[in-house]
Amino acid sequence: MKLVIANKNYSSWSMRPWLVLKHFGIPFEEVRVLLDRPDSHDNIVRYSPSGRVPGLIDGDVTVWDSLAICEYLAEKYPALPLWPRDTVARAHARSVSAEMHSGFGELRTHMWMNIRADFAGKGLTPGVAADIERIVALWEDCLTRYRGPFLFGEFTIADAMYAPVVMRFNTYRPPLSAAAQAYGEHLDQLPAVQDWVRAARQETEAISKYDSHS
Repeated sequence: MKLVIANKNYSSWSMRPWLVLKHFGIPFEEVRVLLDRPDSHDNIVRYSPSGRVPGLIDGDVTVWDSLAICEYLAEKYPALPLWPRDTVARAHARSVSAEMHSGFGELRTHMWMNIRADFAGKGLTPGVAADIERIVALWEDCLTRYRGPFLFGEFTIADAMYAPVVMRFNTYRPPLSAAAQAYGEHLDQLPAVQDWVRAARQETEAISKYDSHS
């Protein structure tokens, strides 16, 4: 099984299925394709027909899009609790994951992921503030309902979907509630997250348009 990803410092979508594979101990080969290169698209489309990362190759099966990959893994490895076991909790986890997948455009636009950067105080437009307010409310509801320390008690796909948001909050440091801050700090301590962050900091490739912020 191969997971095709891009630069770990910048690629939030790559991070999500990578964390799921790593945390749950699913064997895979990592194929890294660099972004912002003349041949980036051609290299990616060899693995992912959308021309975007991530992509998963499992024998004759090709799956692209982070959430689709996570769903495929959940079906392929039903013994692993990638989603909550409880039907209601699982539906809730899918809902919050889908909201992350399709929403929060202001946050994506103005607070892009750059793990190595320090953009404290930047990017906090009214639209971003509204996105953060919703994310914090969503986190707090899950943490209260399922009693933490992760959104649904134990680490699931839902936490992987929001891990890049935690990376953004580490970089931009917007005001957060105590509960949201504690959740982010707990996610930061997950070994799979630490492995990703460590690798991101060791990368030497830079994308100038993401390395500065007005």
